Amino acid sequence: MPLKTVKKDAADKLTLEWILQVKNYKLTLDKKRCAGCQICSLACPKEAIKVEKQPKIAGQKAKKAKVDVDLVKCNFCGICDITCPYGAIKVTLNDEHAPLVVVKESFPELIRDMKVDTRQCPKECDECEAACPLGLIKVSKVTFDGKPVENFEALSPSQKSHVRVNLAVQKEYCPTCRVCEFKCAPGAIKVRKFIEGKIAIEQAKCPEGCTDCLDVCPISGALSLGEDGKVHVNEAFCDYCGACKAVCPVDDALALTRTKILHTPVRSGTWNKALVRLTSCDACVQEFKAIAAKKRKDVVAKRFTLEETIR
Repeated sequence: MPLKTVKKDAADKLTLEWILQVKNYKLTLDKKRCAGCQICSLACPKEAIKVEKQPKIAGQKAKKAKVDVDLVKCNFCGICDITCPYGAIKVTLNDEHAPLVVVKESFPELIRDMKVDTRQCPKECDECEAACPLGLIKVSKVTFDGKPVENFEALSPSQKSHVRVNLAVQKEYCPTCRVCEFKCAPGAIKVRKFIEGKIAIEQAKCPEGCTDCLDVCPISGALSLGEDGKVHVNEAFCDYCGACKAVCPVDDALALTRTKILHTPVRSGTWNKALVRLTSCDACVQEFKAIAAKKRKDVVAKRFTLEETIR
């Protein structure tokens, strides 16, 4: 048991601590990065995380749901840290980022699969930087000898042809929405979503004039207001976080299901249970079948290789 427990709820962050004699566990929730989505609360095995819808003030936009963590229930396992699409939660041990479930190999890490080929980037372009809804992309340009370019337009045609484009992405905070991929030149950025799913809005059940889901969606372009005054979905950009679902005033007006989560290999009952909570039993079964099929394929390939060696 900890010698001391601390919980601080400030305007910009929520901090929980377990203070022991030689260890200090700390959970920090960055409220600016937090989208008020459902992922951490669903993933938490201790049901220590609560997502609370905030009261709406007449004439104002809806506020994102508030995420709170129960210090009594939390055991600082780090599952919320790993599964947060926006990297808003960090769990540390003695100020080192080390989620316990990853250290003990009982939980996988999510794969943010993003490939960048700056050779495909037009040298004058920085649209992906402007397009990123979370401001996670920084485009910089350097001359052939590595000096930073302050004013690209002031360069001569010959100098422009030798400019190199650098693109830095803060991947740990990226929800893989793919907005940058669509806005950038073809082939410059390729993103694979680490959460796949389906989302649909049943317009007939939406309250007249309601745009709560649109107000809180952290990804610009995932939801939009149509000419009919209704909110419409663009699944190409949706990251299936559930921030919209958390504030929807009608339970069944917005249907959201997660069907697959991209992650590193793991053999763990802890992950299996989390996967069921985040997706569904059917999605969990599909993952098991895919793993089994890969094992069978590997066994057959190994057998053929052995037979060829013997011959």
